[in-house]
Amino acid sequence: MLSDTRFRIPRSQGIQLLQRRGETDARELTTRRLTLDAGTSARFTAPGEETVVVVQGGEGTLAAGGSAWSVARRDVFDDRPTGLWLPPDVELRVDARTAFEAVLVSTPAEGGGAPALCEPPDVNVMQRGRDLYVREVREIFVRDPHVKRLMVGETINARGQWSSYPPHKHDGRDGEPRLEEAYYFRVDPPRGFGIQMLYTADGESAVHEVRDGDLVLLPYGYHPVSAPPGYRVYYLWAIAGDERRLAVYEDPAHKWVHDAT
Repeated sequence: MLSDTRFRIPRSQGIQLLQRRGETDARELTTRRLTLDAGTSARFTAPGEETVVVVQGGEGTLAAGGSAWSVARRDVFDDRPTGLWLPPDVELRVDARTAFEAVLVSTPAEGGGAPALCEPPDVNVMQRGRDLYVREVREIFVRDPHVKRLMVGETINARGQWSSYPPHKHDGRDGEPRLEEAYYFRVDPPRGFGIQMLYTADGESAVHEVRDGDLVLLPYGYHPVSAPPGYRVYYLWAIAGDERRLAVYEDPAHKWVHDAT
């Protein structure tokens, strides 16, 4: 049910499970958050699943598959991301030089390949929308040759702006590929909030107030996001499903805004 799709897990040290494939309508995705104090470390392996790691903030070293990378990010709003793709069964070690946070998203995939790093200059950044639904979209692993099934990126809503708008979906009910998605939210300033709507053509709907560190699973239906005045809203988005291709079906009732003057 769409009303059961928000996950609010207080931050704690180490790797935290936020939501799991096979629970609450999740067919594809499992999401975790990694939080480390300076000078601490963690290890992670996902048997049978590929994983994309997206740095949220801090400085540290990521090591996997015989390679190691020094990474750093001040914050998600003003710095482009660093992402690391892990093939199934490959162990990740994270050593934090400062307070460090990352999000890990996994989905079942065939094995093979070597870990791949997407550094900030490699991120495809674009502006989408107009009027009151302008947003910045950052593609991390979307059109690359490494990842098998996941598509991962970020969206920034400026204060008072909407995204995932006009409302779109990708649940396969109107001929588009069936894709499952998850949004991991950050808010600036962090005491603020955003609004996540989910609804279907047959009348099911839910509205979630989202806070900094919340995750919302989008198993089906339309899913627009709104940032209230005074607060920027960020979400990391991760998608997996029938195809590795971004394809959306916009709500016919609202797609007219593209042509509005």
